[in-house]
Amino acid sequence: MPDLDVITVEGPRRVFTFLHDARPLLLDLGAPGLDVGPWAARVRRIEAHAASAWELPVLGAVPAPTAVLIRPDGYVAWVGHGTADGLRDALTTWFGPPPTAP
Repeated sequence: MPDLDVITVEGPRRVFTFLHDARPLLLDLGAPGLDVGPWAARVRRIEAHAASAWELPVLGAVPAPTAVLIRPDGYVAWVGHGTADGLRDALTTWFGPPPTAP
């Protein structure tokens, strides 16, 4: 995941500041109703919005997606474009099955 600027309720931040604790991160950039559900104890969710279009290596300027699931090593595991399609599969693939109730 490129180290891009996002705006949070605490103010402007760089994406890398959310990866310091080496936990998975769901960066919610405006996807309606997006939730990590049973993975909430494993995956940190940050609400933010993109300050502008993102400048990506090789691709250049692209519109920001509505959500990005980032692995603890900083690689992107899933990208949302207005829906949560595929999010549950990505969460299961990278962070294990959802926990079961005791």
